[in-house]
Formats: sequence, structure tokens, C-alpha cells
Amino acid sequence: MKLILVRHGESEANFENYWTGWLDVDLTEKGIQQAKSAGKKINAAGLLIDLAFESKLKRSIKTAQLILQETQSSFVPEYKTWRLNERHYGALVGKNKDKMIEDFGAEQVKKWRRDFEEVPPLTKDNHFDRRYNDLDPRLIPKGESLQMTSKRVIPLWQDQIAPNLLAGKTVLVCGHGNSLRALVQFLENIPTDQVDQIDIPNATPVVYSFDQRLTITGKTVL
Repeated sequence: MKLILVRHGESEANFENYWTGWLDVDLTEKGIQQAKSAGKKINAAGLLIDLAFESKLKRSIKTAQLILQETQSSFVPEYKTWRLNERHYGALVGKNKDKMIEDFGAEQVKKWRRDFEEVPPLTKDNHFDRRYNDLDPRLIPKGESLQMTSKRVIPLWQDQIAPNLLAGKTVLVCGHGNSLRALVQFLENIPTDQVDQIDIPNATPVVYSFDQRLTITGKTVL
């Protein structure tokens, strides 16, 4: 009963230091190599992936598929879900983080990035493609706090990830910095005033082991 959490490899937005949210940006060449390296580490650890969960964004999808290739697991089922999408940063999407520090101050930017309940300025309009056509429009946010992100991530754990773990599957979850922070905070029961200390580096596999009650029995960073 193993859960492997991996944040996507370096994206174009990570490299250029702007807020991405639900923008569909690609991996950099470095990000591709990071994803392959993550797969090699998982393979070296002797972990056999049975299925993978990914967001609807290609930086997550590509990272997961590169990991599956490196672990000879390309044949396993892959499930793409909006629930693993990065936190929606509202009107901050596309804005350079350093420029926002200049405009609003480091303390406010830190709150937008790390505070559990802080909601960014909302966007007026979302311009998304058909990948969300099957999603109730009322579920598509115009900006999210980490708390709001958690409320959409946790049902994925309860309804799909946990049952597969209980069935003895080894599950890969390839998400984003904040969707994985929300999941880690839930799994480890971290107080909300300490979530700013949760760090999810790019393409660094974190392996959780569980008992039959889904109590964590081990955690390893590869």
C-alpha cells in the first residue's frame, strides 16, 4: 500500500517566475530531465506503479507519463482530473512574482502564496478550452485559497485514491505545488497555521506507506 506523490518537473512558468494556476504551460527541457530522473529513482526503489492520477494540465500529464516510461509502467491506467489542478491564482495568473512584490510588498505576496485562507484577487473571466466542458461551470473557480484547493483535492483521496490503496495498489499522484500541499496537509494532519512550511520541490518523489486503516507507517523522499 504505497502512495507516490510527485510535483511536475520545472515548467516554463517556474523558470520565468510567474503565477501559473490553471494556465496550461509546458515543461522546460530541465523539467523533462527532472521527470525522467524521478522515474529512475522510483524504479531503483523497486516500486511497481499500478495506476496514476494526473491533473488536466500538460506539465502534470507529461511528468507522469515520463515517470511511467522510466518505470516500465506505460501500460497502467491514467486518470486525469481537474481536482489535481494547481491552485487557481485568480487575477494574479500570468503576473511576475517579483513584480508583484514590488507593487504589493513581500508580506502580501507571501500570504497569497502560502497562507491557508488567503484568497487572491479574483479574475473576472476564465478562458479555458474543452478539457473542462464536462465540468459543472459552478465548480470552476475565479481564484482560490489553499483551503478552497483542499476542498476539491480531498474528495479525490476519499473517492478514488484511498480505495485503490486499500485494494493493494501502488498509486502515483502527479500534481502541482499547491494541490499536493493540500493533500500532504490532510494526510499528515498538519495544523493550518503550519502549512506555509510544507515544501513540495519539483519532481521529487515522496513515498508514503500505509496500514490497513490508511494510517501512515512510513514516509521516504527519494
